[in-house]
Amino acid sequence: MTTDTPDVTTRIARIFVYPLKSCAGVELTESVLTETGLDLDRAWMVVDEQGEFMSQRELPRMALVKVQLKHSEVVLRAPGMLALHLSIEAVEEPTRVRIWDDEVKAYDMGNTAAQWFTDFLGQKLRLVRFDPDERRASSRQWTGDVEALNQFSDGYPILVASEGSLAELNRRLEAAGHGAVGIERFRPNIVLAGLEAHDEDRMDVMRIGDDGAIELKGVKPCARCPIPNVDPATGEVAPHVSDALQTYRSNPVVQGAVSFGMNLVTLKGFDEVLRVGQRVTADWRFD
Repeated sequence: MTTDTPDVTTRIARIFVYPLKSCAGVELTESVLTETGLDLDRAWMVVDEQGEFMSQRELPRMALVKVQLKHSEVVLRAPGMLALHLSIEAVEEPTRVRIWDDEVKAYDMGNTAAQWFTDFLGQKLRLVRFDPDERRASSRQWTGDVEALNQFSDGYPILVASEGSLAELNRRLEAAGHGAVGIERFRPNIVLAGLEAHDEDRMDVMRIGDDGAIELKGVKPCARCPIPNVDPATGEVAPHVSDALQTYRSNPVVQGAVSFGMNLVTLKGFDEVLRVGQRVTADWRFD
């Protein structure tokens, strides 16, 4: 329930998009909110020869693929590889690919892109682009009567985390003799400042901007896979991040899985712009 005085007022500290699923993110100062999440988020994806999606779970070196957004192209770079330039508006053959339980329409990006990923990651792979005519929706079990569309995200259009949550994890890691980690391991789209650890879990509708033109709602805690164990700087895997989370972040809302961050859906504000520094207000949810 909205009140005249919100329970919490905070701000957007950082914004990320991940144009190529499971590769390095791009930090932005602003991003347009589209029907499927932030503009160009998870628009491209690597698949195997059977069209099954690939991620850092199987290929942690994907973390080393750096992405640069230019006006009309996406530029990919990786150690030992020449840069791969992809036109944002160009695709090749239509195809079908599988992401989790969804089989969706996509476009193959051609043999040059396929060879680039095959060479870098060491197995036969192809690169695909999401078909904008496809309507891939989040689970209605969690979104209710909201049709929340995604491109190649794991299941929801937007992920939020907070600086407070990361600070608490790093406090525990350092107490256990490990180094601090960055928020990049958790692949959020929005990072909030000024919250206590995991307060994002209990915020109700988030109203963004002085006029509240954007409204985002948390619908499901983000159950974490092993990807946070991948060091984004080296592609090396070590279990200490998941081990630390396991000691205090088992979440009964997601059947005891470890959670970090909240999946969001958009209630209002398509085509509006999210900006670093924007005011965010919300009331606490007590369900």
